[in-house]
Amino acid sequence: MTEELGKIEKPSVASFGRQRKLYLVPLLYTGPDAPTEYLERFERYWREVEEQITNQESKIGRVTRIYHESVALGGEEGLTIMERLSPSSHRIAGEKCRHGAVLEITEEAELANECMDWERCLLMGFISRKATTTVSEFFREASQRRYEFIAQRIDETLPDNGIGVLFIREGHSVQFPADITVFLVAPPSLDGIHRWLRERPTTAEQGSADEDAAEKDSTEQDSAEKDAEDSQPADEPPPPADEATPDGGAVENS
Repeated sequence: MTEELGKIEKPSVASFGRQRKLYLVPLLYTGPDAPTEYLERFERYWREVEEQITNQESKIGRVTRIYHESVALGGEEGLTIMERLSPSSHRIAGEKCRHGAVLEITEEAELANECMDWERCLLMGFISRKATTTVSEFFREASQRRYEFIAQRIDETLPDNGIGVLFIREGHSVQFPADITVFLVAPPSLDGIHRWLRERPTTAEQGSADEDAAEKDSTEQDSAEKDAEDSQPADEPPPPADEATPDGGAVENS
């Protein structure tokens, strides 16, 4: 069950019993070439996300678990990766961890990176329809396994009556366990960003500039993810099944 925070009216701890709860935070990225108009909305969005989570904590209890896409390490090592990938979500996660929350492994590195590689292939484009169909199917299958892994990690590590936060990009297909109540963190600024993206100038010149900036931001994000993976020792074994984690960008194994 997923509820939107803005539509919840003063829930009490008793109203949820010992149910597990999860805040689902749409993960937005930016880059050095992002337009000023976007950066202003981006910064406002993360301020409102932090405010909404803090407000809900005062009603139903403190966050005890943190999950973040593209992070395949837990604890301080995982926080270091988060800081490189997304300083905004890292700021929130770091504050929660200082108050007792635990950053869990969220990704299996090899699986997450397989998804990223198939996606890159699709973005390059193909001449052959067969090649497009084949790679699309590989990407779909890998993505399904990746999202199943994330759901499994949350199910294994979020305790009874526990409250978690998952930072993950919009458009994911994670199917959460039935006994977890999911709250979508959707502050007003998120709609503002969506509206800005739809209504921004569509002239050829502006469109080309936006595409170039978006492509550069995407490349830098992928590079950061790969750097996170490459910083892990090559001979490090994959995490055991009971320590697995959800999905994300470039991932490191524990």
